[in-house]
Order: sequence, then C-alpha cells, then structure tokens
Amino acid sequence: MTLKERITEDMKAAMRAGDKERLSTIRMVQAAIKQREVDERIALDDTQVLSVLEKMIKQRKESISQFEQGGRPDLAAKEQTEILLLQDYLPAQLSDAELETIIKEAIASSGATSVKDMGKVMAAVKAHAAGRADMGAVSARIKAALGG
Repeated sequence: MTLKERITEDMKAAMRAGDKERLSTIRMVQAAIKQREVDERIALDDTQVLSVLEKMIKQRKESISQFEQGGRPDLAAKEQTEILLLQDYLPAQLSDAELETIIKEAIASSGATSVKDMGKVMAAVKAHAAGRADMGAVSARIKAALGG
C-alpha cells in the first residue's frame, strides 16, 4: 500500500469514527498533495509525499513558535496536535548514533574538508535520512563536523 493510499484509508476510518480533528488534518494533507500534483502535473510517489509531509511539519513548528510569542497557547496546542498526526506517516526517526554514522560516511565518501563542501555532504545524507531526521538539525551537525 502506498503512502497516499494509506492516508486515504485513514481518512475513511476517521470519518467512520467521527474523529473530526484527525479528519481535518488528513484532508489538509490530501489537499497539499493534490496541489503539488496539479502544480507539477505529476502523480507523487512515496518519497515526494514524504517531502510534502516534512514541509507541513516544518510549517507547523514555525507556527508554534509564533503562536507562543503571540500569547496564543491554544493555537500552539492545535498545531502540536497536527504535528503528532502528521508524524504518524513518517518512517521511524534515526537515532543520534545512526545519524552520526551516516554523517561521517557522507563526509568520507564526498571527500569534504571544509564548510564549503557542505552541499555535497547534505546531498549524501539526505539520500539516506530523508523523512527520518530533521534536516535542519542535520545541517547544524554537518557544519559542526566540518568545523564551521
């Protein structure tokens, strides 16, 4: 079963169960997927659906910080709930040790020696860790490993 099919099945289950919060979030996911498919005139595969989900999670994390700064804990809590629902569709996250190993291997295989080579390393790491790690945190780790 593809990720899109799983999302559709979960939407049906949420409708049957009357889970309005989950249903709303899943519909939002489907709308984002459909929008990208229409914009790019393609059918998204699982990897591309994962990138849509990661983008949605990133947007919600940014919204949470803005809502907290604005004194709106109610809206921040709603965004946090959406993040938890979205994360159900992401693969299991990498542990710190696994991530560190991937970064070291990427640095060694790309021959990176300074922060100037960060793009090569990020591309290599992204191939192995896409959807399984916060790429913002990965970027910071790579920069530290390269002495930046």
